[in-house]
Amino acid sequence: MVQAPGQTDQLYLHAVLRVAELFEASAGFVAAYSAPCPGKQTPNEDAMAVIPFDEHALVLVVADGMGGMRAGDEASRIAVTTLRDALRHARQAQRSMRSGILNGIEQANQVITSLGIGAATTLVVVECDHHRVRPYHVGDSMAMVVGQRGKIKLQTVSHSPVGFAYEAGFLNEHQAMRHEQRHLVSNAVGNADMRIEMGSLFKLTSRDTLLLATDGLFDNLTHDEIVQMIRKGALEEAASRLAEHATRRMTQPQPQHPCKPDDLSFLLFRMNNPQHARRINHTTK
Repeated sequence: MVQAPGQTDQLYLHAVLRVAELFEASAGFVAAYSAPCPGKQTPNEDAMAVIPFDEHALVLVVADGMGGMRAGDEASRIAVTTLRDALRHARQAQRSMRSGILNGIEQANQVITSLGIGAATTLVVVECDHHRVRPYHVGDSMAMVVGQRGKIKLQTVSHSPVGFAYEAGFLNEHQAMRHEQRHLVSNAVGNADMRIEMGSLFKLTSRDTLLLATDGLFDNLTHDEIVQMIRKGALEEAASRLAEHATRRMTQPQPQHPCKPDDLSFLLFRMNNPQHARRINHTTK
């Protein structure tokens, strides 16, 4: 599905997408995919949003309602919609995206905590302004920037015991993906002691690809596999490859590959450039 350029918010709540959606947004092009775990009868607990801030900037959001906890889908919905409302307020008050994002996450944490039902969600947010991006995250949903040649230029560190062990070099990727405690998360929106990790500004080039995703992607595909699928080629084709391969891992387990059936949601973003524009224009004719 290809959507025309616009400045409207794109929200994905309880989404059941069969194919990735592609559209032009502020500053670039976005491919979005979100679907519940194959065979799952309950709602998709992931939520996503693409929120334009002005004609040059936008905010990308991916949330994963905590599996096994009550009202995970409600927690992810609250996180995304509260963040959207905070960004609208920041824009109207002529405040920065950063203040809108931080206030939105704090407000979402207060609302979810006040439910008193143990609801929680992970959250990863990236602000995109001209050639600069900045990640914010809580939990183990991740952001990654990949260059066209396959270099991982930026990657957030999961807030989990396994994520920290992997980052410190105590576990390799194979060990981390198969670790018995890989599901444990040490930080979440909906916890009284939540903390927000904010990254530095990073300069994005026209050939870089930005990815935000829930652990449904990273628990089923290795980093190298993800990099090779998204580093070049049309954005919608990269999104289709990710969705197809991750879903196949969930539904066709093989001993040599990781397999963790889960809801799957991700956003891919590239800045405006003539090659992407030609692809969009050709597709929409």
